Amino acid sequence: MTTAPDTRTDHPPLLEFPFSWDGTRVPAEVEEVRAATPVRRVRTIAGDEAWLVSSYDLCAQVLKDDRFSLKDTSAPGVPRQYALTIPPEVVNNMGNITGAGLRRAVLKALNPKSPGLLEWLREEAYRLVDRMAADGPTADLRGAFCEPYSAGMHCRILGVPQTEAPGFLRSLDIAFMNSPCPITGAKINWDRDIARMTALLDDPATHGLMGELAALREDPDYAHLTDEMLATVGVTMFGAGVISTSGFLSMALVYLLTHPIARDLLRDRPDLIGPGVEELLRVNLSIGDGLPRLALEDVRLGDVDIRAGELVLVLVEGANLDPEKFPDPHRFDIHRDNTADHLSFGGGAHYCPATALGRAHARIALEVLLERFPDLALAVPPGQLVWRTGFMKRIPERLPVTW
Repeated sequence: MTTAPDTRTDHPPLLEFPFSWDGTRVPAEVEEVRAATPVRRVRTIAGDEAWLVSSYDLCAQVLKDDRFSLKDTSAPGVPRQYALTIPPEVVNNMGNITGAGLRRAVLKALNPKSPGLLEWLREEAYRLVDRMAADGPTADLRGAFCEPYSAGMHCRILGVPQTEAPGFLRSLDIAFMNSPCPITGAKINWDRDIARMTALLDDPATHGLMGELAALREDPDYAHLTDEMLATVGVTMFGAGVISTSGFLSMALVYLLTHPIARDLLRDRPDLIGPGVEELLRVNLSIGDGLPRLALEDVRLGDVDIRAGELVLVLVEGANLDPEKFPDPHRFDIHRDNTADHLSFGGGAHYCPATALGRAHARIALEVLLERFPDLALAVPPGQLVWRTGFMKRIPERLPVTW
């Protein structure tokens, strides 16, 4: 699919997108574009032009309208937000899982009510904070807690040994880069991880989801499945799952550590951590890029005519902080009656299937951290946090804390 040259001259000059990697403050451009031009032309990291959508109603419209496609954002020749770091056919991962007849098995694995999972999460959270306490402050909360906690959970869900976590984890710094051109290391890591996950299919110690998928190879109804297809399910679930859950948890903690009133509320009222997680999903800035969709036909979006073949980027932080949807949007308010309407899990056909798991993961982590470390605080001024650049998530390189 190719895009016709844009001869329109009735829109403002191009803005460079994304705006800022700093996760302690909302970029000034967010409110400016939402108020003035909620469908705004921008230039992406890849150097292509796209439409940035920043109001809640229009973002929700794009996510729910099947004329805007995720799958087709990986087609050759289309405008891109950044170079692909995974094979193009993997972009629409849940669609592929559904098409292969594996959706039921995957959703079952992602259910936080699966036997023993919540208990395991709590035990693992205590194990990690005990290790932090034994080492003594200060600690890098992202490296010592958020990442291993998320990686461990996904190893358990997949049914692979916990000793596999570091190997798969080391690929993610490259796999989720935003780069204008292909990254050599991305394919090297992908091939290595697929080979390792394929080998685990034949490991008698493998159980959980990968064990269930391995058993399907004996079922004639699943003769269409190859080992590579099954391994791809495991690699993509680990990567997307870990980067999303650890990224959100890291950024939720950044928010609480830079907003002590909110931190103290959840510390003193642990019964409020559940709704607190929902509000943290709304206000945190973990999604560093836009959710990409390609227009499959001409569509009128707000006051703008989007042409077939054009790239549209949904600005989640613009939608989640839209005062038309969430009055006084920058106020942390666990009593909002519409907090759960946030778009942090996407929407429409590509609504994240692991929403309940993500909420449980964060809730248990915050319960344990605030119980064991009631005086948890940043060990450096917020302005000294170092933010990763060129990445699909906003994350601090390190999150130094004391208690």
